[in-house]
This record gives sequence, C-alpha cells and structure tokens, in this order.
Amino acid sequence: MLLAGSLVTLAGVAGIVIGALGGLGLGGLGLGGLGLGGRGAYAAGPVPHVAEPHGPVARLPDAASEAQVPKPVFLVIPAIGVRTRLVRLGTTGQGAMEVPTTTSVAGWYTASPRPGAIGPAVIAGHVDSYKGPGVFYRLAKLRPGDRAFVLRANGTLAVFKITQVRLYRKAAFPAPAVYGPVPYAALRLITCGGYFDRGTGSYLSNVVVFGSQVSPAF
Repeated sequence: MLLAGSLVTLAGVAGIVIGALGGLGLGGLGLGGLGLGGRGAYAAGPVPHVAEPHGPVARLPDAASEAQVPKPVFLVIPAIGVRTRLVRLGTTGQGAMEVPTTTSVAGWYTASPRPGAIGPAVIAGHVDSYKGPGVFYRLAKLRPGDRAFVLRANGTLAVFKITQVRLYRKAAFPAPAVYGPVPYAALRLITCGGYFDRGTGSYLSNVVVFGSQVSPAF
C-alpha cells in the first residue's frame, strides 16, 4: 500500500529501489557498451565552483507541517559541484523505480517523502555513461559535515547535513538501514559505484549518502 508522503512497505520499497538502482549509470544510457573500466576511465578534473543558494531556510518538520511540505525542484551540493534540477521519478509497470533519462540531472523518487518531511527522501542520479561523468560522479567524495540544499516549489530551502557515506554491494544491500523509517527528516543520495564489471556492463555496488535536515540556525 502506498501512503501519501511516505514510503511503501519496507520490503516493497527495497525491491523497487534496489531493482532500479542496478540500472543507474548503465543500461538505457549505453554504459554497457562503454568498453572501459567505469569511472576510472574519466579524469575527474577540478570540482566546479557552486555557491550555496540563498533563501528562507525551512524549519524542521513536525506533525502539523507534514501535509504542507512543498515539492522539491532543485538540488545543490557545493562540496562536489552539483547544481541540478530535480525530475520526478515514479514507479514503472514492473515495480521498479524510474531513473533519469539523462545523466545530467538527478531525480526525486515520488514514492519517498518529500525532502523536509519526516522520513528518508530518496534522490538518485547517474554516476556516468559512455559520454562521460554524470551528475553524481563525485558523490562518493562527500564527507560528514558537508551540506546539501534542496530548493522547494515555494522558494524555501531544506538544508541537510551529510552524516555518512557508504558503499554497499548490490548483492547485500542493507535495505532497512537505507530505506527504513526514521523519526526525522532524512535524505538519501544514491548512485552506482565500486568495481565496474566489464562482463556485465554494471557496477557491483551502490554509493549511498545519508543526511539529516538541520534547522535555520545551522
């Protein structure tokens, strides 16, 4: 059962998201035909300068504000040079999460809470393709204490402090830790990573960045 503003049951969301994330950075975007060793094939270069956005910072959510959390429209992560609009990622007819149709943008999974609502909001993006680095190419370089800014439709900013950066093998993905309910506004940024298997044209792991919303006085 899908509840508005929340994840489906833990088992359901695990199946939806893990199944979809296996395709991040490959599949329909042609990475399987790259013929190169994944991200190691690209020179990362300097991190683009991205300034922190300005605007009213959203307060931490409570039960009264849950129904009023606006939709996310933009994501900024200065530490890794990310500035991207957020597309909406739904669920396919096969029960998998949709993925962005281009490597240049990230997407918010609409079956997860909106960023700034209680629970783990899921934002996914490609790490690369045969054309080069994707929007989340440097995601694994985030460190605890870095900030991620989500601009919402009403002009407010939900600000998240990065708390953990983890690499999980897809074959042993810890769904409860990543997608399980939490009593605060959380953020999960996800892409592919780790070893690139040339035989399957697939990364064997996922990079998962954990964050928690901070108050306007951060």
